[in-house]
Amino acid sequence: MRRSAPKRTNARRSDRFRRAIWHALTLDTQLYRSTQENPKALQSALAIVVLAALSRAIANILISLLNRLTLPALVMAVSLGIFSVIVCYFFWTFTIWKAGQWLRFNPPSYKALLRPIGFAYAPQILNFIIVLPVLGRAAELVLSMWTLYAVALAVSSAMSISKLKAVFISVLSFPIVQIVPILIQILVQQFV
Repeated sequence: MRRSAPKRTNARRSDRFRRAIWHALTLDTQLYRSTQENPKALQSALAIVVLAALSRAIANILISLLNRLTLPALVMAVSLGIFSVIVCYFFWTFTIWKAGQWLRFNPPSYKALLRPIGFAYAPQILNFIIVLPVLGRAAELVLSMWTLYAVALAVSSAMSISKLKAVFISVLSFPIVQIVPILIQILVQQFV
């Protein structure tokens, strides 16, 4: 009997995590508010970012196989794809945090801001769909805009500012974050 308790606890955690992802995907602002106030939510936020990175890796593997890349080029494409998603998350959060300070929007600490923005990365878990023929680029654009809006909602909740101001801060730093994956893609293409 005692051995089943950890299984139930893990099942409950897993269920809560899935529900949190669903709330993040449906842009539930209450989720962003609650995660910012809960230090334990950082682990789940980071898990979402890692899932997004793995989803991007799956897409990179499929695209690389379709393009018949060599094994070293494939490994590099996958590694850089994972690396770029994770680095962009930390960098984007940092630029939003600094912009909030600069504009005197009273942002929470950087670590507290990592939580809601990590949950806002939930649409990126669907990165694997960018491999669909014809729809790939459109899907990538939709996922980027969805994530941008989710981040703006997370910033609005975390900084207690209007959605318009949050969109401004998020959009201000968005192009910088978009440049990193493009540069990585160019780098990988140099080795093809």
